Amino acid sequence: MSCAGSKKSPGDVTSVQENVKQYYGKDLQTKDDCQTGINCLKDGTPTPKHVQQAFADVHEDVTLKYYGCGPVIPEALENCNVLDLGSGSGRDCFALSKLIGPSGHVVGVDMTEEQLEIARKYVDYHTKKFGYSQPNVDFVFGYIEKLGDAGIRDNTFDLIISNCVICLCPDKSAVLREAYRVLKVGGELYFSDMYTDSLVSEAVRNDPVLWGEGMGGALRWEELYQLARDVGFSQPRLVTAKLADTSKFSDVLGGAKFVSVTYRLFKLPATLRPVSLVSYTGGILGSPDKLQFDHAKDAEVVTDGELASVLSSSRFSKFFRINDAPASAVPQTPAPKVDPVRYAEEKNRLSPCGTVNCG
Repeated sequence: MSCAGSKKSPGDVTSVQENVKQYYGKDLQTKDDCQTGINCLKDGTPTPKHVQQAFADVHEDVTLKYYGCGPVIPEALENCNVLDLGSGSGRDCFALSKLIGPSGHVVGVDMTEEQLEIARKYVDYHTKKFGYSQPNVDFVFGYIEKLGDAGIRDNTFDLIISNCVICLCPDKSAVLREAYRVLKVGGELYFSDMYTDSLVSEAVRNDPVLWGEGMGGALRWEELYQLARDVGFSQPRLVTAKLADTSKFSDVLGGAKFVSVTYRLFKLPATLRPVSLVSYTGGILGSPDKLQFDHAKDAEVVTDGELASVLSSSRFSKFFRINDAPASAVPQTPAPKVDPVRYAEEKNRLSPCGTVNCG
């Protein structure tokens, strides 16, 4: 976990930085010590087999110290340069190490020495496991609001991931600004985090366990759209959402609901495309015929200029045919702004495992 504690949470409590270091470096010994189901990955969205295998190849000691709250492995990864914000024990980094191949590179940034020690211990193991002649992953100490101090340069990465870390940081805007700075044009921030549908009380924000569990610092989900707009990112596009189990804290949380959401944001080009006709041509591993880019599937459809610009400027460009649409064309893609709590509740209503068919 990795967030700078230059600000303190409200009330007479330890700084966010020291609280998070204590919680993830010493208080939690394995993922089973989390108290809110924060480490549940499943929301009913099928995990591609090649991703399942990549996670299966990660050493069990690394997996035991994994504290993420959602899936952060997107599509089209070969040869990418990837940054993991708050990389912890390195589980996602090592899975990505396999998926990007020997010509790609992963950098994990974290501020918790205990977690970094585990990650670094298993670099050579995974290098040999994947059959590489040299490591394609590095782990560095740093704070995700201050990536420059960790030596992370401008316009460097094709992809940034983060797994339940931004909610631990008091200055979300600084995190997004730094992510934007170090991404290439067309680069993506693909991250899971905790969100709420309500303003949380001072009691929640002052509770060190609730901070550590991701709820004390959780944004109201609508706030993310404003932050992304202010920084310059594309609109957030929801990929998955799963309600958190907050039953142990119902007395202090009241009626507030919390949800783990995976979003994708893109660093847009200076000039956007017009409304366009977009069709997926195939070729992405795990998505031979269609690509579920967010909560909607992309086929041959008329898209708005922002989505067309995302697809044409990013690593996805070679997998899509994109042409200007007629002047009278109306975008057929749904608006990307989706209430993740209602979305997750609807998936749970459809079936206990979150899908129409649990098989």
